[in-house]
Amino acid sequence: MALLGDMSLMEGLLGVGAVVLVAVVAQGWWAARRASPRQAERARGVRIDPGGLGQGPDAAAGAASGSLHADGTAEASAEAATPLAELRPALPRKTARLDPLIDAIATLALESPVTGDLALMHLPPSRRAGTKPFLIEGLNAGSAQWELPVAGQRYGEFQAGVQMANRSGALNEIEYSEFVQKLQAFAEGVGAMAGLPDMLDVVARARELDAFANGHDAQLSLSLRANAAAWSLGYIQQCAQRQGFVPGVLPGRLVLPGAEEGAPPVLVLAFDSQVALADDPGAAAVRLLQLSLDVPQTPEAAEPFPAWHQAARLLAADMDATMADDAGRPITLQAFVSIGDDLQALYRALEARDLSAGSPAARRLFS
Repeated sequence: MALLGDMSLMEGLLGVGAVVLVAVVAQGWWAARRASPRQAERARGVRIDPGGLGQGPDAAAGAASGSLHADGTAEASAEAATPLAELRPALPRKTARLDPLIDAIATLALESPVTGDLALMHLPPSRRAGTKPFLIEGLNAGSAQWELPVAGQRYGEFQAGVQMANRSGALNEIEYSEFVQKLQAFAEGVGAMAGLPDMLDVVARARELDAFANGHDAQLSLSLRANAAAWSLGYIQQCAQRQGFVPGVLPGRLVLPGAEEGAPPVLVLAFDSQVALADDPGAAAVRLLQLSLDVPQTPEAAEPFPAWHQAARLLAADMDATMADDAGRPITLQAFVSIGDDLQALYRALEARDLSAGSPAARRLFS
């Protein structure tokens, strides 16, 4: 009887040991699963290509001048992921025309029309004076329209303009002098007489425009921080794709395209570019995303601010993330309400200056 009791005890101990072993193995598996980045779901008709990040258009979104955030109950997106092969990113921006609001414009008078071929031959190799872009346009003798010089056309006069301010600052004396030198070389090549605006007047106007731009710029950014498991590139791409994002031209960026052809993106979703270039994208782990909105680049009518707010909430819910400011603090709904009110005042001020958000002049000034 003692032997039988001992055997029962041994069997019980073996059973307990097996349960403990299973528990240890299960705990190890769960810990490893939590430590590995989340992977994209494999669904029929959906192709996830982490290596494809960075193959579409993008527009630079600078550092945030202030991080604005909100929380609240997030909704889950019911949209199915679209195959990447069907996504069509936005086209590059069209060349902006000269505008006296932001350009210092010089005239180039001709005694008789010249060909576009001659003009193209003498255009400066660089279209920048320091950090400021400039353009040379010709008045088409046939259509009577100002345009960039085209081969095979004839032009009765030219005009050239250098941008007086952008996010690099105001046009200064050195940049204006560089513009004049390049313009005079072009004028000599096509046989034109250049009429130049006064440098001191241009520099003063540039400083005033730059002061206005500095006081009416807005680049909004918030962070999405992973609450538990990190994200793989494919997982990020799949979740962002459900909200309409497509690959950007730079590694580590996804963009929400604008509605108009050639428009800059409405939103930019960015992460570490080195992770985007990893040899094994599936193993790369990302725990932080930046969702940004460049306010002057998109018309108010397109509702970019509500789009920024909604995208943040839906992505946070879908990816199990927390919306945070630059200091890592969770954000509140009141912050979104407050910045929404501030943006209304900003939009009105831009309109009063004939620099409405999303207009060609505003996009050039705030770039």
